[in-house]
Amino acid sequence: MILRRIAAATTLVAGLLVSALPADASASVTLEASYTTSLENGWALVERYRDNSSGFQAETYPPDGRGDHTGQTRRLFGDVARPHSSRFLLYHAPGWQSGTKATPVLLVHGANQTADLAWANPNARGAYGCGQASCPTTGLMQYLDARGYKVFAIGFPHVTGDGHYWAEQIADAVAKIRAKTGAAQVDVIGWSKGAFNARMYVSSLRQPWGTPYAGDVRKLLLVGGPNKGFDWGYRHGWTHDFAIFPECGGTLNAPAPHSKMICYGLWRNHPELSYEGNAYPGSDDMLYRWDDVYPLPVTEQDWYTTYYGGTGFYTYGRGIQWAIDRGSLVSPLIAAGTPASVAVYQLCGNSPDMALLHNEHTGPSDGAVFVASCTAPDGITTGAGTTTLSLNHLKLGWSATAMTQLTTWLG
Repeated sequence: MILRRIAAATTLVAGLLVSALPADASASVTLEASYTTSLENGWALVERYRDNSSGFQAETYPPDGRGDHTGQTRRLFGDVARPHSSRFLLYHAPGWQSGTKATPVLLVHGANQTADLAWANPNARGAYGCGQASCPTTGLMQYLDARGYKVFAIGFPHVTGDGHYWAEQIADAVAKIRAKTGAAQVDVIGWSKGAFNARMYVSSLRQPWGTPYAGDVRKLLLVGGPNKGFDWGYRHGWTHDFAIFPECGGTLNAPAPHSKMICYGLWRNHPELSYEGNAYPGSDDMLYRWDDVYPLPVTEQDWYTTYYGGTGFYTYGRGIQWAIDRGSLVSPLIAAGTPASVAVYQLCGNSPDMALLHNEHTGPSDGAVFVASCTAPDGITTGAGTTTLSLNHLKLGWSATAMTQLTTWLG
């Protein structure tokens, strides 16, 4: 693989040591297309880029199409349902040039989201797509834009993609935003998986070909971030399988804790839809064991073999430790630490009431991530603020109380 590094010069700005935009920052990224007309959900401009690093390899998608892009996102990726991992989208809010705030903001969505759903239209998937029965049609993008922020958002090709790829493209987006606005630094708001991967960039947790942190983030706001990982998918027996295995009626685009399961009296084999497959390359990244903190729910079917591995009454899987050993990045991320120059904020929820989902209920959580994980200070050098709200994981990005808190932190 080609070693890709950005050698950034430094300059003293407002008493802070930050990196100047590298002279060749644009050379490694190619603009493929720009869209200014027929854009939905209030965006003014969307650009599609390709990162030219040879480190980006084509990722595997679920074979039945459940991870494919549709609608506006598919059109912006050139009418490609399964874009190559090197592509990404950069969304621009209406005030990206005229906003009065000095520091631009980059919004980074989570797994199974798009920039539209996460930030501009929580109703993009209709009822229950936002964590409750009725969803608003505007979000954090419009909220910040109306308050004078220069707002951008990134869109990823694989919605559960490799964390190293997402982190690299976050670096690309930050560099592009600085070039467009002339700003020395960018504030980054990451939600869920997006929070984890944004933190990876800032902490320089990367592949040998990846870009080291360039000193270009002022504030990092982590929304519902699994800062000390999560074990939700393995903690609740076979419950998640029903939402995933097609023979059981499942369509959820997430990895199952089992590769085999009995549905309607027959064993069904779907390693490609499990943690043992390759269709969810970013899911292993955030796994971490919490069984020594919160006991497992022993009344849920096949709870023991689901978590620790083996054949249960109705399921078979290798267990969480096998998946962690395969590629969890939680411990490496904590060990890498965040730079002292980056102010880190943590916004968390404690209401496990996401509609139509089996919420995490074995300890205080937002329905997906334990509060103790989201608020964990491990590896965060400059913790600037932590707040826990009575919200579930899917409301943290768009509810009024959450948006007010984020705006307060941005300043």
